[in-house]
Amino acid sequence: MWLSDHRANSRKNDDRNADYYKWKQALHITSPKILGLLDPHTTLGCHGIEARMGQMTQCADDKPLAAAQRDLVHREEPQVRRSAMQVCRTVAECRDVLAVYRQASETIGLVPTMGFLHEGHMALVAEAKTRADRVVTTIFVNPTQFGEAADLDAYPRDEARDLEMLEAAGVDVVLIPDVADVYPESDETIVETTRMANMLHGKVRPGHFRGVTTVVARLFNFTQPDIACFGEKDYQQLQVIKRMTRDLAFPIEIIGVPIVREADGLAMSSRNVRLSPEDRAAALVLSRSLDAAEQARSSDPESLRETISQTIAAEPRATLRGLDIVEAETLNDIQSGYAGPIAIMLSVEFGGVLLLDQRVITL
Repeated sequence: MWLSDHRANSRKNDDRNADYYKWKQALHITSPKILGLLDPHTTLGCHGIEARMGQMTQCADDKPLAAAQRDLVHREEPQVRRSAMQVCRTVAECRDVLAVYRQASETIGLVPTMGFLHEGHMALVAEAKTRADRVVTTIFVNPTQFGEAADLDAYPRDEARDLEMLEAAGVDVVLIPDVADVYPESDETIVETTRMANMLHGKVRPGHFRGVTTVVARLFNFTQPDIACFGEKDYQQLQVIKRMTRDLAFPIEIIGVPIVREADGLAMSSRNVRLSPEDRAAALVLSRSLDAAEQARSSDPESLRETISQTIAAEPRATLRGLDIVEAETLNDIQSGYAGPIAIMLSVEFGGVLLLDQRVITL
């Protein structure tokens, strides 16, 4: 009895295998995904295979088998699989990884950072993920945008924490290059927006924006993204990068992402950890002064300037280093009778730590 049942089951399996290979050969199926559905050893069984194959080959307009086959192949085009975040230590390695994405016709979003990440950076990543198929983040403390070596040395770093945050946020690739990879030996090329880099905050920090545009241009070259996200907190930097991108015809869309603030209103910044508890409390004067200016909403820039200056002067731990009130897009001075969006940009020092804040309001 057992032998008889065994032979009967064997014949059924042979029939299933025959059907499986018949359909596989008839449709020239090579997709592992489809073959998995048709496998005679799946729970579909022999009749399930025939039903599934019938669905694949039967069309509302009775298209012939070849047409159905083409539709099937079209639906099953191979795609690049999602994998764990890849950390690249060289530009060459990063380019190899991104080349695979481009071959799959996937778009790439770039989020440049200097590390020691916070929720403001994560907002940039989140925005990039909504606009691109893949997101690459760079971590590079750029020496050419620091005026003093001591400021560069004091910049906070925590690579392990940064990588944990980026992986949790779903970043695909992180590029962490050495200085020598970004600035080769005997390097002598710079990129500068000659007007925008040397006005407003650029007067307070000479050479700063030249360093920014030089490194960003190289990061664009390394990663060749479709879009790139930058925070609006560094408002002049955002406008400088937009101008450089336009002038050099980079085929990249620059996305400005709104400021992310702490619960008490302080703009998030990697520099905030360097503040003493007293200076941290005093730093709230930045957002208070901008609130006062927005409430005043005067068309007279001098009146706005006075409102902000008086608010900051009332905080003894704050030293006003820069206050600019300009047209939001061009950064030009506001002329009499101007009506439209204006940008108010603040640079205020607390115990040797320079903090930035800004607001765009419409007159």
